[in-house]
Amino acid sequence: MSGAQDIWGRRLGFGRAPLVLVVDLARAFTEPPRPLASDATTVIAASNRLIGAARKAGLPVLFTTVGYERDDLGDAGLWARKIGGQSDLRLGSDGVEIDPRMDRDPADSVLVKKYASCFFGTDLSSRLSSAGIDTVIICGLTTSGCIRATAVDAIQHGFRPIIPREAVGDRWPKAHEQALSDLDAKYADVMDLDAVLQKVSVR
Repeated sequence: MSGAQDIWGRRLGFGRAPLVLVVDLARAFTEPPRPLASDATTVIAASNRLIGAARKAGLPVLFTTVGYERDDLGDAGLWARKIGGQSDLRLGSDGVEIDPRMDRDPADSVLVKKYASCFFGTDLSSRLSSAGIDTVIICGLTTSGCIRATAVDAIQHGFRPIIPREAVGDRWPKAHEQALSDLDAKYADVMDLDAVLQKVSVR
C-alpha cells in the first residue's frame, strides 16, 4: 500500500521517565494446571532480565495482579460470566500472589485490578502522573488481553507504551502474534528485549 510506512507503526520512543509495569505474572496465570494458567517460563525469565536492568538504572518497577473481593465474583461483573476459572482470583487465595520466580523487591508496589487494563478502575494513571512517569515498559501476560488493553489505555492517557516482545506471552500463539502486530502498528512500540535493555542501561 503506497505511503503505508508513513502512516502505520511510527515510533513513539522513550520519554524521560520510564517505569517497568509487570502485568499479571501471578500464580493463577503462570502455574499450570490452574484453569487460567499457561507456561510462562520464558516470559518470567525475560521479565526478570528487564527488571534487573531497570533496578541498575534506578527505574521504578510496579507489579499488577487480579483480585476479587466477593465470593460470588460479583465484582468481576460480566467477565465472570464470559470467562470461567476466576475463583482462583479471589483475594486471599494463592492464585493472586505474584509468582515466586519473579524478581520482586518487597518495596515494589502491587496494583490490584479487576479487569484487563491496568488503568481501568484503578488509580494507575494518577500514580504515574504524580511520579512524573511518561513511559511504561510493559511485560507479562497476556499479549492479546491484559497487555493489549493496558497499552491501548496507556497511549490514550498520554503515556508511551513500550513492549519487549520476548517479555510478553499468551496462551494462544496466533493471538500473541496478531496482538503484537496490531499493537506495533497503532498503539505501542514493540521492540526486541535486547534493544529495550540497551535503552534502559544507557539512561
